[in-house]
Amino acid sequence: MAPPSAMSPAQDTNGDDSKPSTAAPHEPGLGESKARVQMPKFPGPPSFADKYAERDYLKGRLAAAFRIFGKRGYDEGVTGHITLRDPVQPDTFWVNPFGVAFSLIRKDDLIQVDHDGNVIDGGKVRLLNAAAFMIHGALHKARPDVMCAAHSHSIYGRAFCSLGRKLDMITQDSCSFHNDHVLYESFNGIVLAEKEGRDIAACLGDKKAALLQNHGLLTVGETIEAAVFWFISLDKCCQAQLAADAAAGGRGHETVKIDDEDAAFTYKTIGTPKAGWFSAKPLFDVIEKECGADFLQ
Repeated sequence: MAPPSAMSPAQDTNGDDSKPSTAAPHEPGLGESKARVQMPKFPGPPSFADKYAERDYLKGRLAAAFRIFGKRGYDEGVTGHITLRDPVQPDTFWVNPFGVAFSLIRKDDLIQVDHDGNVIDGGKVRLLNAAAFMIHGALHKARPDVMCAAHSHSIYGRAFCSLGRKLDMITQDSCSFHNDHVLYESFNGIVLAEKEGRDIAACLGDKKAALLQNHGLLTVGETIEAAVFWFISLDKCCQAQLAADAAAGGRGHETVKIDDEDAAFTYKTIGTPKAGWFSAKPLFDVIEKECGADFLQ
């Protein structure tokens, strides 16, 4: 028998048949008495009293993020960048040096950039990708809540971005982006102009992800982990929709869409900043195990 939906509340709903229980967030409308196993509260990232200690820790996490991107094949020559707002000097950010492979990046390779595009600190290679500055500089300036922004030319992301459309809510995972992603409907070549960086930031607004038409994916987060997980998940959602659309189209059908109420309910569990941080934890645990302390040097 199909599970009760948010559109047809179950009889056991915390004493009010008109409202779904929140005890089992993956089953909208499921009564509390039937929700025998409830979702635990997500833990959160560590906190620091010392901003310099926080910087050191976060630079290690950013280096790990690049190792994760490299492992997943998100590098395409010298393209792609992930930035970290500096906790000591919040009007600056750390980014990968231009031309250094994701899979080789260490904490001490990262370079610090101010909002005028000047490299003010960092490793031996102090080449700055101009496109990285134009996009990420504008994002960090427009969004004080964003600690990290990630952009790269992943295969499925850029394939989907050629369609000029947003994601359909066809899987549970896609609900992470329900009403929380945008389509940037412009392509003017490599982003080397300040105006386009500002236009991308304006289009993103308060959302966590953007599909850059004919270009690729862009995600942001309150933590490095969240931004990284949203990017990986968004690329997989693009892959799933490309496959599902092709399969459905080949049979003369359309994919089955999740209704707005169920998608919104699911988003509250899997689409939050803390959920993004926690979902990335296994990725970071594995890369630390595989790389040892190499990326922390």
